[in-house]
Amino acid sequence: MDQNYVVTIGDQSYSYPAGTTYQEIARQFQDRYTSEILLVDRNGKLRELSKKLDRDCTLNMLTIQDKPGMQTYERSAVFLMLKAFYDVVGREGIRRICVEYSLSHALFITASGDFRLDQPLLDRVEARMRELSERAIPIRKRSISTDDAIALFRERKLYDKAKLISFRMSSRVNYYELEDFSDYFYGYMVPDTGYVRQFKLELFDCGLVLRLPDPAQPGRLRPFQPSLKLYRALCEGDQRSKALKIANVADLNEAICRGEGTQLILANEALMEKRIGDLAETIAKRKDIRFVMIAGPSSSGKTTFSQRLSTQLIACGLRPHAIATDNYFKNRTETPRDEHGQPDFEGLGAMDVEQFNEDMTRLLNGERVEMPQYNFKKGSREYNGSTLKLEPRDVLVIEGIHCLNDAFSYALPKQSKFRIYISCLTTLNVDDHNRIPTTDMRLLRRIERDARTRGYGAQATIRMWPSVRRGEENNIFRFQDSADVIFNSALTYETAVLKPYVEPLLFHIPKDCAEYKEAKRLLKFLSYFLAMPTDAVPQTSLIREFIGGGCYLA
Repeated sequence: MDQNYVVTIGDQSYSYPAGTTYQEIARQFQDRYTSEILLVDRNGKLRELSKKLDRDCTLNMLTIQDKPGMQTYERSAVFLMLKAFYDVVGREGIRRICVEYSLSHALFITASGDFRLDQPLLDRVEARMRELSERAIPIRKRSISTDDAIALFRERKLYDKAKLISFRMSSRVNYYELEDFSDYFYGYMVPDTGYVRQFKLELFDCGLVLRLPDPAQPGRLRPFQPSLKLYRALCEGDQRSKALKIANVADLNEAICRGEGTQLILANEALMEKRIGDLAETIAKRKDIRFVMIAGPSSSGKTTFSQRLSTQLIACGLRPHAIATDNYFKNRTETPRDEHGQPDFEGLGAMDVEQFNEDMTRLLNGERVEMPQYNFKKGSREYNGSTLKLEPRDVLVIEGIHCLNDAFSYALPKQSKFRIYISCLTTLNVDDHNRIPTTDMRLLRRIERDARTRGYGAQATIRMWPSVRRGEENNIFRFQDSADVIFNSALTYETAVLKPYVEPLLFHIPKDCAEYKEAKRLLKFLSYFLAMPTDAVPQTSLIREFIGGGCYLA
């Protein structure tokens, strides 16, 4: 007698035979969704549509409008692009194809070999992608021993993957096949190429971009309007990593195994200190600069960076004074509400913009000003007799999320402001085809800092992260191009240092909560890294802001 299982979807229960694929079930409910179902959440765990029903369960359907669904689509589109590239050029003609980083909602990719990278070639690759998509070719997951996987990828000249897998503790490795093309991916795939229909390949600078659909409007591609300043910062970060001979996680693991961890840390820190010193010299040469305005997304290291920059400004003969824009919050009773009726502390409306501009203008005019201190317990601004007067060699180092928004400092002459956008723009990837999102690095930093300084568990930090990201989109990212300088605060070695701090916090998240899926994904990501001790990390290091033990922060 055949076994049937009860599947609960929404508030209804249904009976399906054992062995029914989740793809078959999803098709029956597709008309309830505005975009295609790409993945299912089975009892709180992600499952590919190709998997078969083997128990009673509750299913939630995930589309490109859900973060795991978008990640699955992106990964599958990369796989399709690689297969098409190899089909068009030929395996022997390709030396390396590397998915470098995300740029303006697209993926920036470099490709080298016995071909000329131009738009006609990309048009041929894109045409091949569409042909493969129309055929709805199955994407099959295979499992083989780790030794066999290493041999397979060496044979296919995917040496970065062979080296990465050699550090895995598991005895078996899953990889994907698309006809005669095999690759290793960290994450889930759609069941066949027919699910990947929206994409475009375009030439960009020294590489190409793979444009992807907009989750809010899945039938349309996201606009490609790259920030050239951000792109240059990413390229410079990539060059620094290559100078250190660390192109991916396997390179980092090898350096740790060779006992070169301390040297790597000190080289990273020396490079960052030089960049901060050069920045201070640039500011010191501009005699009209009185306000250094620093902004960036959460966990970029703004506080430590501001203090390290101040130290370098002193070395250049200036006298910096730190100003935290948080001290110009409106009293809590005056804070505006968001669309959900909650206090909107992220928006410009939460700031006393007029008072800030009045105080800064008076300081610029040589007056002595009593500076405010915000009492976060009481939710009000206080004055405790602390005053400030700018002397000829004084500069104000001002940090806050609105510092790049001219509406926040509208009364200050533009020539008196030097604006810095800081963010953790990691260019270190898992391997050539599996990139590390910069948001993941900031989230790992924040998980550890929240646990250490605020008493928040990783579950609470992950739960708040989407709200934090929305605030960044509205108040920070759209002003990044107005910065005079974009400063990349990523350190090549930092994930290896963060790993032993963050892993226990992620393991503590219960399996039956909504945040577990993200915790599991981050744990999988961290499993690729060898841990590195913190002994060699200087007290001045920016990463000390998150793991503690720094000389700038408690």
